[in-house]
Amino acid sequence: MRLNVAGLAFLVVAMAAAVAAALIGLRVPQAHRVLLDLPPAGPDAMAGVALATAGAAVLTRHARHPLGRLMAVFGAWWAVDDAAASWLAYATLHHPALPGGSAAFFVYQRLGAGLLLLLPLVLLLYPDGKMPTGWWRGVTLVSLALTSLLPLALVAVPSAIAQATSDSRPIPAPLTALDLDPLYVPLPDAVWSGVLLVAQLCIPLSLLAPFVVVVRRYRRSAGVGRARMRWLLWAAVADLLVMLTIRLLPNDFGTAGLDIALVLTAGSVAVGIVRPDLVDIDRLLGGTVVYGALLALTLLLDLLVLGGAGRLLGPRLNEGERLVIAVFAVAILYAQLRHRLWRLVRRWVVGERDDPYRVMSGLAERLERADDSGTQLLTLARTVARAFRSPYVGVEITQVSGERLLVEDGERPAGTRALPITYRGEEIGRLLLPRQAPSRTRLSSNDERLLADLIRQAAAAARAVRLAEELQGGRERLVAAVEDERRRLRRELHDGLGPALAAVASRVDTARITARRSPEEADRILGLARQELTGMLTEVRRLVHGLRPPALDDVGLVGAIRQQAERLRAPGLAVRVEEYGDLSDLPAAVEVAAYRIASEALTNVVRHARAGECVITLTRDGEAGCLDVVTTDDGVGLGDGVVSGVGLVSLRERAAELGGSCSVTSAGSGGTRVWARLPIGPPAPRREAVTRAATTEEVGI
Repeated sequence: MRLNVAGLAFLVVAMAAAVAAALIGLRVPQAHRVLLDLPPAGPDAMAGVALATAGAAVLTRHARHPLGRLMAVFGAWWAVDDAAASWLAYATLHHPALPGGSAAFFVYQRLGAGLLLLLPLVLLLYPDGKMPTGWWRGVTLVSLALTSLLPLALVAVPSAIAQATSDSRPIPAPLTALDLDPLYVPLPDAVWSGVLLVAQLCIPLSLLAPFVVVVRRYRRSAGVGRARMRWLLWAAVADLLVMLTIRLLPNDFGTAGLDIALVLTAGSVAVGIVRPDLVDIDRLLGGTVVYGALLALTLLLDLLVLGGAGRLLGPRLNEGERLVIAVFAVAILYAQLRHRLWRLVRRWVVGERDDPYRVMSGLAERLERADDSGTQLLTLARTVARAFRSPYVGVEITQVSGERLLVEDGERPAGTRALPITYRGEEIGRLLLPRQAPSRTRLSSNDERLLADLIRQAAAAARAVRLAEELQGGRERLVAAVEDERRRLRRELHDGLGPALAAVASRVDTARITARRSPEEADRILGLARQELTGMLTEVRRLVHGLRPPALDDVGLVGAIRQQAERLRAPGLAVRVEEYGDLSDLPAAVEVAAYRIASEALTNVVRHARAGECVITLTRDGEAGCLDVVTTDDGVGLGDGVVSGVGLVSLRERAAELGGSCSVTSAGSGGTRVWARLPIGPPAPRREAVTRAATTEEVGI
């Protein structure tokens, strides 16, 4: 981005004029400037520099933008006008007046009126630099002509008539020695008085058309154009607040208010053209209106209280004494009340966001009193709505069953925006807010931090709700699983082993009866009983294997997985089992879960993967206190849109039962990777080999 030469030139002129005005103004007593009805030296020139800077910024981005040129020219003109006023004051200090005094008077007093054209031109050209089209162009040209009437009249009107029209005082004595009317047009005084009166009346009338043009453009704008127009609206609101504030101050601050308004307008126009997205203009505009209204109400209340206190003190004290005592009384008695009133009004306008501790502590207290999940979520929604004065807040939580629980406060608008509610990296729900929020509810950086804290509270509350649901669901599943297992064992024992044992007992009795008369027949019957006992032992072995694989006690976890791999291995598939760390003292539940997960993963590889190699790795992480079971193959991998089957779901459920996790992902080089992490907890007591042998060998399993 290159600096525009024309904009830079006018900026240099404005800065040089401002420096000259300041240096010359230092040599002029303020009393002399007051005598000549001149403003203090410096503020006007600095306002001109700001205006020229804004114009140069616009020309840097848009080299031919009419508004950039306009602000650069008028900024230099404004600063030169102030420099001329300073030289006028300095020249008239001497007798006779220094050269250039008459020219300085003409520049400041006559040509300076042309600065009135700046406001209507800005309103008509903003933001694209184009005048209205159609018949509105003719209306605006007439409006500009009416605005130009006063500057043109002041160029040729006699100074005496101009002074009499604007001020009842005569021309100051130091100015009488100057040539005040170089372009005097001889007309009757009555004619000039009428012309000046009409020209002054035309100034407010001439601004109606530009204001109507601005309103039409604002209503027709959208997107970036609407943001640009809102920058101009913000400038109008800020200027109004500045001028109202200046009215409460002494008259000496009137010029300063005009300069501040000029700087604000120039800055907002430049930002609106160059970078309308620099800040959130909607939030800035809403905050300006809110704080301006609060400030005005506070000042008005202060004046009423201070004036009432002064009157109550009685007429026996002079004005100064009454003022001092009133201020002292107000500071003691009214200060706390004023602070509370300020907080009360702000809370009514923008909510409770100004007191984050109150919001957070109130939420925590209300969450403690909530009995169920729905009440907790509704409490959160109402707290956010109250804190940010939002007409609608929704809290949506994903339940354990996969269904979504939505709790709302207020009437849901047409469009909403969702903020994720996460807990330890897992998204467990959403916080819903209106997409187009009112200006008073727009969030600052502090508000966003408070909302983030509330969302963290929401995440904790939602997580507690989910944990409670999971706990209750886990209890129900545990009870159901225990009862199902008991029912299965009862059925197996009653319907299988019970009749078989009865049959064996009957054969033994028969063998005893027939042994005396026919030993051969008794031996045959006992052989049949032996066969039935062998079948029952097989059934018992099957039942025991369902409870806990015997291989875990015979050859350990790694050996059991290797045996299972050998039984399941298909032709062309190489299975390798690797272990890292000490796996000898794992808890029984962890051993069973690891064995089942590895077996299920290996079964999926054999059935679906079409792999050439499968590696099962068991790693004990002592620092993390967990066992990692990783099964990796080089098969076809997971296809797009694969739905988890019963096998994959069982993997996750087995890991979750122990508080662990299981993920099924695509391997880096193709194939599938099943990674289960099982918490181990404290070391389990080492089992004795003698006891293990007794439980297996004595029954022949």
